[in-house]
Amino acid sequence: MSRPWILICPSSRGIGFHLTRHLLHTTRTPILATTRSPDPSPLHTSLLANLITPLDDPSCRLSILPSVDLTSESSLALASRRAASRFPPDHHHLHLPFCLPGILHAEKSTSQINYSDALEMLKVNVLGPMMLMKYFVGYMPRKATDMDLAGTELPPHAVWVNMGARVGSIGDNKLGGWFSYRSSKAAVHNLTRSLDRELSTRGGEKSMAASYHPGTVKTDLSKEFWGNVRSDVLMEPEVAVEKMARVVMGLGLEQRGRCWDYKGQEVPP
Repeated sequence: MSRPWILICPSSRGIGFHLTRHLLHTTRTPILATTRSPDPSPLHTSLLANLITPLDDPSCRLSILPSVDLTSESSLALASRRAASRFPPDHHHLHLPFCLPGILHAEKSTSQINYSDALEMLKVNVLGPMMLMKYFVGYMPRKATDMDLAGTELPPHAVWVNMGARVGSIGDNKLGGWFSYRSSKAAVHNLTRSLDRELSTRGGEKSMAASYHPGTVKTDLSKEFWGNVRSDVLMEPEVAVEKMARVVMGLGLEQRGRCWDYKGQEVPP
């Protein structure tokens, strides 16, 4: 029997930080969180601070991988080996990987495009998820995997989640602008679709992939734009991750390979 584990990358701030706390509180599943810092102790302490759960002692389920840099392949290769040591693949499988990197440089016109900024965004937002897929998809269940999900509060199939965005939709692009960020998120949606095809082949109905659009959340990524968003639309991160977990946990196999928003509605390609 194969027991599940959860990956949240990165977990040191923003949505990743609050999602880690939320899943520690609402599931009994071991969580592997990542940070770029070489010292995992501060993050471990902050993730568990004032966290009260009726299920168990969450500190026993939280492991942190230090020095994980999504723009460094050697870093991800090492992280993968450490993950396999913590969760031996013979008896464990990766059930909920959340790939959440993101940086934003917003351009209102082509004259504002900066090559260095755009390149950095593509490295983090596109190549980061791509390389994480390379080193961690192999831990997801295959057709022959005998999954033991008893008492886990997890969906019956594994779900790889990439952080998408509505601005990555080509069909929904009515305003233009944000050239590099739009391009990066459109690429993420395509990555997700391609990954889902691979997971369907190797895992059948036991694994799938989806992208997720969280809406506008009060994190550092969107801080510059809070003033342009209605107060009833701008979400606190604790609320955003609760919605995220609910949508992801509820995704059926018929919804695979596409992008879904915090309302559970599809973001058009």
